Formats: sequence, structure tokens, C-alpha cells
Amino acid sequence: MLLKKEELPQVAHPMMNILHEEEVDIVNQLYDALKKGDIEKADEMFKVFLADIEDHFSTEEDMMRESRFFAYQMHKGEHDTMKQKIYQLYEDWKKNKNPEEVIKFLEEDFKPWLILHISRWDAETAMHVGDTI
Repeated sequence: MLLKKEELPQVAHPMMNILHEEEVDIVNQLYDALKKGDIEKADEMFKVFLADIEDHFSTEEDMMRESRFFAYQMHKGEHDTMKQKIYQLYEDWKKNKNPEEVIKFLEEDFKPWLILHISRWDAETAMHVGDTI
């Protein structure tokens, strides 16, 4: 397990908390498959993770646009940067199937980024969106 749900900061918008918890379930399944060396399961979960990232980020971005969130471009920029890293990692994964590379990324990049991103950007967004939708 990479991340316990209790480690996630909670924000003022229930839908955002649900998105984060669903993502943790998916990331943990990917992480566990990688740790076990189950390449087939990791392949499957990596694809699920990519779809989840798209859904998670686009849902938040739709909420920000609809509510005219003042920092939309900055928040979206963080999403775009992380998506780019994840897609590059996936391209490397398809070529090399190196579990250690993905494990290192999830532990050292994604997990700390997710916690900080939720604390900083999602918390602010949730308060704004909660007032307008």
C-alpha cells in the first residue's frame, strides 16, 4: 500500500474527497501489483490509473470553470504538469516494464505531490466551488 486514505487532507467539497479516495484505491492497486512483480496486473492498473487521472482532473477543472475560480490556470497547470509526468512514465513503462521505476515515481513524486496539491490547490478550490455551486 502506497497511501492510506487517512493520509489525505479532506477538503470542503464532498465530490472532491470522493475523487481523491477513489484515486488512492487505484494507485494502491497499481503499487501493490508493481511490488509483487505482477506485470499483467500492473499493465491493467496503469491504464485504469491514466483514465482516473483524466476523469479526476477534468472533473475538478469543470468545477473551477463553472464557478469562475480565480486561480483556474495555476491549478490546471499543476494538473497538466503531473499528467505529463505520468504519461511519460507510462511510455517508459510500455517499453521497459520496470516496476522499480514506477514504484520510485509513486513514492517520491506522486504521493507527496498529491498530498501537497490537495492541501494547497484543492482545499482552496473546494471552498470557492462550495460557495458557488
